[in-house]
Amino acid sequence: MTRKHIADVVIIGSGIAALIAADRLSYHKNVIVITKSKKENSNSSRAQGGVAVALSRNDHWSNHFSDTMVAGNFHNDEEAVETLVQRGPELLRGLIEKGMSFDKDASGHLVLGQEGAHGMRRILHAGGDATGKALVDFLLNRLRTNSKVKIIEDMLVVDLLVKENHCFGVKVKTNSGKTETIYSMYTILAAGGSGGLYSFTSNDPTVTGDGISLAYRAGANLVDLEFVQFHPTLLYIKGEVKGLISEAVRGEGAVLVTKGGNRLMRGIHPQEDLAPRDVVSREINRAVLNGEQIFLDISMIKEFKKRFPTITELCEENGIDLTLGKIPVVPGAHFHMGGVEVNKQGQTSVEHLYAIGEVACTGVHGANRLASNSLLEGIVFANELAAHLAFEHPDDFEIPSILSDVRRINELQLPEKEEIKAVMMKYVGIVRDETGLQTAREWLEQYLPIDNTNFDSEALTHEQIGIYNMLQAAWLITTSALLREESRGGHYRSDFPEEEANWTKKKIVRNCHVPAHSA
Repeated sequence: MTRKHIADVVIIGSGIAALIAADRLSYHKNVIVITKSKKENSNSSRAQGGVAVALSRNDHWSNHFSDTMVAGNFHNDEEAVETLVQRGPELLRGLIEKGMSFDKDASGHLVLGQEGAHGMRRILHAGGDATGKALVDFLLNRLRTNSKVKIIEDMLVVDLLVKENHCFGVKVKTNSGKTETIYSMYTILAAGGSGGLYSFTSNDPTVTGDGISLAYRAGANLVDLEFVQFHPTLLYIKGEVKGLISEAVRGEGAVLVTKGGNRLMRGIHPQEDLAPRDVVSREINRAVLNGEQIFLDISMIKEFKKRFPTITELCEENGIDLTLGKIPVVPGAHFHMGGVEVNKQGQTSVEHLYAIGEVACTGVHGANRLASNSLLEGIVFANELAAHLAFEHPDDFEIPSILSDVRRINELQLPEKEEIKAVMMKYVGIVRDETGLQTAREWLEQYLPIDNTNFDSEALTHEQIGIYNMLQAAWLITTSALLREESRGGHYRSDFPEEEANWTKKKIVRNCHVPAHSA
């Protein structure tokens, strides 16, 4: 095994949070960004909706705060939400000043879109429905000539290096199978969410819960893992999901209908088709289970192809005739509200280990993320972390001679990825109950070592390590779902009916913790 000590900071992942942090920290430190695939492969690149931010004259951060809290079922951390909505306008203006271009009208004013559960138009878009890609491309272009930032593609992080609750870097595996150790003063997890654990998902195929599994094996605290958001409208063709149909489409007037043309959300929620995502997803799921086929009626949207070029291309590639005005849809795993427990600066329970973006849980999203708050979260909290670390220079950084004495396994009996996805979709999906969750956990545990011990990366392939991470992350989410005996937001248990009237009155149980795995 080759040993290296190259960077002040190692960042795992290449989405919006990782790139913002790398850009900001490079003014003060040397940074290595590691991604297991290509740097463009992230959920950020796929984000169609936009960035929610209170920029208009008739808007105010307090309105954005209120909408975020309501959508999150009042499970949010209020201080984190305040940071998000107060810092957002300033940071977006800063990006615009640096050259990031958002869509404008003929008069040169920013175009603000409407999305579900927002009280007014406050969504910035770029390229119509390609906001995430535009932001990622903008940041990658900034980093391309930055000598202080090195981006390494096709390198799998197999474990965090931890000794006595102190992180010293990462163990990685190259595509050639070589295992290396990269030491760093600070390690930042920005590995994205867990949508790839489910059969139906909007996520990039590379996003399969690696960050959760890495943090768990490192001994970091994990919270709110039971809260998984399902996006209501994924393109659904012959039993397969083909991509995301942005909520911005409903924001422009599209409505959900049955095959017979009946409005699905009428009478279900005051905001009807723009209700919070958990509400809409459950209603579509209920209809599908009753044998209905659900469509997004776009017939009222003028110049649809011009407004939504990415979605138009996706639909046409899959044989959808948009002149008929209907797009077949189904819900799929979209965003993980829970994750690695962090404070506002991204600090985890492990010293010198930080987490930002979807893999982290600041509490900002509560039980259900408000539309287009994800890119904003990446931007805001990556900046908070960078500001915190910029002038930090630890005097006590010394690499220990032995980083782990945990018993390791080198032989695993593993299922296929699709088997894991099917179990999670069936039992740990949009609607859950104790019997189904117990079934899922028992199925997962037959493949996991009793003590969830670390594995020998030298003896396992990339594919095997990825499946092991999937099993571990799936087990953690399932266990958390069993622990929370109530229905709230993205965690809906049919054996514990919702008590929405009491959400703002009763004492909120902030987190359901999964015990940290001792590294």
